Amino acid sequence: MQKSIDDDQLDEEQELFEHYKFIADKGQTLLRIDKFLIDRVPNTSRNKIQVAANSGNILVNKKTVKSNYKVKPFDEISIVLPFPPRELELIPENIPLQILYEDNDLIVVNKQAGLVVHPGYGNYTGTLVNGLLYHFDKLPTINQTNRPGLVHRLDKNTSGIMVVAKTEFAMTHLANQFFERTTERRYNALVWGDFDSDEGTVIGNVARSLKNRKVMDVFPDGEHGKHAVTYYKVLKRFGYVTLIECKLETGRTHQIRVHMQHIGHSLFNDNEYGGDKILKGTSFAKYKQFVENCFEIIPRQALHAKTLGFTHPTTKEWLQFNSDLPTDMQNVLVKWENYVSSRLNDETV
Repeated sequence: MQKSIDDDQLDEEQELFEHYKFIADKGQTLLRIDKFLIDRVPNTSRNKIQVAANSGNILVNKKTVKSNYKVKPFDEISIVLPFPPRELELIPENIPLQILYEDNDLIVVNKQAGLVVHPGYGNYTGTLVNGLLYHFDKLPTINQTNRPGLVHRLDKNTSGIMVVAKTEFAMTHLANQFFERTTERRYNALVWGDFDSDEGTVIGNVARSLKNRKVMDVFPDGEHGKHAVTYYKVLKRFGYVTLIECKLETGRTHQIRVHMQHIGHSLFNDNEYGGDKILKGTSFAKYKQFVENCFEIIPRQALHAKTLGFTHPTTKEWLQFNSDLPTDMQNVLVKWENYVSSRLNDETV
């Protein structure tokens, strides 16, 4: 039997849910899966396991099963469960939210930059969760965690689309989609430098930096961290910076930010990954002032979660949502467009 979980390197989804995988021994006798799992998953109950099964979050050989399924030799079993509770009072707050979609099962929001997603150390109030609790009467709080309804996250200074569950069933069903990589996530990012080709792929394990635990690092030879894949495509070239689209195959913490830094294209004004200084272009006074003005326009990493697609937990319909770039990103792109145009005009005079 083999268990696969790494509590030290938590991903954006795995910070919200536990994901366990087991392979039954060759001598495994027929046994109900809820009884099989109760002896193998720590700090759980048979009721929690049965709820997971009813929510479609127990898979055997990649197919959902009910709690009375009989485990056989060599079965590959996975289960998704919420993490144990953290003691923290959740206070509803009247925080403006942009709701793109809502039904009985879920909410899709367009998160503004600067908004922390859930309460935690140093951010006990003023979060997306506090706002959700004000605007919606009840959200699923499995085990009374401080992250009701959440199945994934965005960084504080990343804007864009998130899905929030309104029922326990939707919560566990959506969490499993993120874990199984069946969602579609596309981001727009403004990065430093130009690219040799219009498309590319970044592959490299991501984990906490061994030098600074507040940020992530890439370990390309795979001796540390977790497998991570980012696909990128050039949308607009500005010479010293480039607007790209990033599609995530995996969802590691800070994945786009650290992957782009790894290949020499830190996100524009990303102060944690080196993008908050001039990385391309000559630092003469006029250009330096121009870049500093751009930093003032977008005082954060230039990253926006533009597209999110997933299967509706109840209807099984594929839903896809898109959002426009926020004003700060639009304004900084206009500024770069004007800068490039003025340089071309100067060269042709």
